[in-house]
Amino acid sequence: MLEIYDRENITCVEMTAPKMSKVFIFLVDGMLVDTGPQRFEPELIDFYHNISFDSVVLTHNHEDHTGTAPWIQENLNVPIYLHPKGIELCFEDTPYPKYRQLTWGGREPFKPEAVKNTVQSRNKEWEVIYTPGHANDHICLLDKQSGTLFSGDLFVTPKTKVIMKDESIPQIMNSIRTILTYDIGSIFCCHAGYVPDGKEKLKQKLAHLENLYEEIKYLHQKGCSINEIHSKLFPKSYSIISVSNGEWDSLHIVTSIVNDLRQ
Repeated sequence: MLEIYDRENITCVEMTAPKMSKVFIFLVDGMLVDTGPQRFEPELIDFYHNISFDSVVLTHNHEDHTGTAPWIQENLNVPIYLHPKGIELCFEDTPYPKYRQLTWGGREPFKPEAVKNTVQSRNKEWEVIYTPGHANDHICLLDKQSGTLFSGDLFVTPKTKVIMKDESIPQIMNSIRTILTYDIGSIFCCHAGYVPDGKEKLKQKLAHLENLYEEIKYLHQKGCSINEIHSKLFPKSYSIISVSNGEWDSLHIVTSIVNDLRQ
């Protein structure tokens, strides 16, 4: 299912895949932020034919954000920008597990350009803020004049329950702290959509993660193992854990924090 609507003069394209979260792309001032999954390519092609945009900026390389970038590159004369750390992954054909291919589609290879420190849309300048943790190439885009922030997957939800195996909670916390040094207003999240009280929601997420960090630190210092800590703090099992064969798991939250404590 695909829905299109405007919030604060930004076009939001909301896509819902069965058994997975919603995913969004955004159009602002002639700039497309992310391209959505290949699964929705027919509907998105119709959308692209009915809008005008001069550039594409990808918040990170994951397939639910870059799935139709190959089509755009092949069919439209529009530059596509990504953080340098993610570029080589985009040269590969579907470099992700089968369950993600079945959910989001098969992303073909494409060749993005390295994003710079700022991006110019038709009438605005966007600061590119490096925010690793969810992905090593993750960025946010901020219009300092309005405070509008495209947050990619930095926010998603105030209370994190599961993460991917290669995510880092300490890095995510530091990235949120970086964003909170700016005067931000509304955020446009690629999974939560339009969040008008963006700064407050990011503060809530950071507070939750900081509390979790301290709980895990306490149990770790008491001598509890990673599995024991996980059982105490995350007794509930989520369907995504089995569907993803463990790529998504609350266990990874504990592991990433314990690894940080051991450094």
